[in-house]
Amino acid sequence: MKKLKWLLLLSLIVTQVVVSQPTVQAEESISDDPALSTEIADTGIPAEQQPVITPTTTVSTEPTVLTHKLTMNKNSKVIVHNGVITTAAQPLTFINGISYIPLKAIAVEFGYKVDYIASTKQSTATKDGVELRFSPNNNVVLKNGERVTLNGPAINLKGTFMVPVKSWAAMAGSSLSLVNNVMTLKWTTVQAPQAPKAPTAAFEVSPSEIYAEQTLVQYIDKSVVPSGTGILNEIWNGREEVFAQAGTYTVTRQIQDGNGVWSDPYSVTVVVKAPNQPPVANFTFDKAIYRIGENVQYTDRSTDDENAIVTVKWSGNESVFFEAGDFPVTLEVTDRHGLTSQVTKYVTVSDEVLYTREEYGKLFTPVGGIYSIDGAKVLNYKLLTTNPVAEPAQMVRSNSPETWTEEGIAYQDQLIGDIRFMFHNMNHIGAPVKMYLLATNYGTVTANVGLSANGIGGPNPQVSATGKMSTARYLDSLASKPATSWMTVKPGETKEVLPIISARAIKQNEVFSGFADLTTDQSLDFQVVVVRDGVDPIAALPSLGLMTRDVHVRGTFNGTNREIELNEVLGHEPQRIVIGDGKIDFFQDGYDGLTGKLEVNKGNFGVLYKIHLNHVAPNTLISLNPRGGYYMGAFLVNGKLVTLPEKGSIVKDANSAGVLYRTGSTEEAVEIVFTIAPGGNLPINLLFTPLPELRS
Repeated sequence: MKKLKWLLLLSLIVTQVVVSQPTVQAEESISDDPALSTEIADTGIPAEQQPVITPTTTVSTEPTVLTHKLTMNKNSKVIVHNGVITTAAQPLTFINGISYIPLKAIAVEFGYKVDYIASTKQSTATKDGVELRFSPNNNVVLKNGERVTLNGPAINLKGTFMVPVKSWAAMAGSSLSLVNNVMTLKWTTVQAPQAPKAPTAAFEVSPSEIYAEQTLVQYIDKSVVPSGTGILNEIWNGREEVFAQAGTYTVTRQIQDGNGVWSDPYSVTVVVKAPNQPPVANFTFDKAIYRIGENVQYTDRSTDDENAIVTVKWSGNESVFFEAGDFPVTLEVTDRHGLTSQVTKYVTVSDEVLYTREEYGKLFTPVGGIYSIDGAKVLNYKLLTTNPVAEPAQMVRSNSPETWTEEGIAYQDQLIGDIRFMFHNMNHIGAPVKMYLLATNYGTVTANVGLSANGIGGPNPQVSATGKMSTARYLDSLASKPATSWMTVKPGETKEVLPIISARAIKQNEVFSGFADLTTDQSLDFQVVVVRDGVDPIAALPSLGLMTRDVHVRGTFNGTNREIELNEVLGHEPQRIVIGDGKIDFFQDGYDGLTGKLEVNKGNFGVLYKIHLNHVAPNTLISLNPRGGYYMGAFLVNGKLVTLPEKGSIVKDANSAGVLYRTGSTEEAVEIVFTIAPGGNLPINLLFTPLPELRS
């Protein structure tokens, strides 16, 4: 009896949807009375049409009756269907009292599929076995081949096919009303009951590599439960947190959702490897016993079951020993799983001497490397007479105050011609600053300013490292012989002429060093300006004061390039050249452009030395020995850049030396070009010593 009542109710609902005719208000009676209007939000959507979302967690087993409400405003393209907004190609349009809407826009909302037949120029809308076939400028539509008269012809409007809304409502089984420019269509549909969707069991196994007895296996849930009821039960087969033995395993999972529906089984194949073994650290020596000063060779013989050693750590593996005895050497290796192994063996060194420490250093220290030397003996080396020739080049050294404590003008001078600028300063103003080189043209002719070789170091807290890098980069640029880049400074104009020094802000306690070769064909007033980061230096220039100098040097100097040529044969005996002592290598004279007072370039910083050694004996070592403290710098030796040190520690004192060059088995000509690195200590000595004989 209940089943019969249910069938009768379903038949009644379907009949009402398909057969009943809509109630349509006359389109010609559009009211202008505001009191009859439905309240419309700023978007043009009536308030009662805002969507209401009601979450569901169960699947109904009864047919569902859905109520639809669609609204459109006159002359608007907006369509609101159950709170969802879409846009039509053309607005709701009234022509001769008949309302029109694009066929595609309205048909899609009712669930119809729209097509176009090019051969007949007809548009069709189909749904559930019903086909409506429209022709342009025709008030007859074919419904499954039968003629139905429309209340107005279908038309093309601006390329869009339009149909009368009133006729569409009647054919689609909807009610139609029009109140104050708002047209509303209402209809119902019946949705058949749907069987609950079964859940899908899925999971991932992690990690990708699994080792027996060692790997803790994780099972990551990837299941999907469409009903939203969650997982009520699950069944696993073959699941292990740690697999006891190597092999191939199948792990299967099946889940049940809250509705009691079970998923199909889902399986993953798990490959389990044999337990990972730790690596075995091992190494060998090439000899059983070594002499003092003899190279020791270590050969790593470590092994791993997967050939996957990722870290090798040595300790005590000196390349040479200068004392007799047994010395421990340890090797530790680590595989990619973090397992380690360590072994210690002993190097045996006899009391027989192959090379002393100094002999070994002279022979085998790489270029740019540091070796130990008896600093006291260096003073007994033969002192070479150099007779340097000064070349007529200008140099500005902006190095005082070396530590900035306030913004201002660090240096200023009026110059023309070739000028090398040297900068070396630390920021202690309390905020990030930038340094600028400005040029003002007080003349009547446009000045051409060119930049050639240049190099900067920093900003960096390490004083010596910054000086070393600026020197190395300047010499490297000099060796490349760069093309000059030009700019102009017009009469009456102030312009930044060296942007490389202001590219980065200099933070508190950071050091900046730089060298730059400029040339100008007109007299310019150059200003080295320091202002806080973000301040326009040109705008601030008139209000800036002059910085007070400290014990360091600032000034303009002539004869900046020094050329030294030696024609005697060097290297048959220990010899040396002294640089930067102020006596043998005299300091430059100049003036302070801010005060006009005479100035001495102590240390000859910024001077470019060009030393031509025309005859250097075979098997001669050329090295640098600092005499005033530690030193870091750079040299061009036969056009090749050598930095000291190339890596590792500084050339720390008079008992250490840095290797610059070794001659081969024949006499050679050697050229050394360098400038004293900012932050280095002076004087320095260039040493020429015979290499010890090679022994076996």
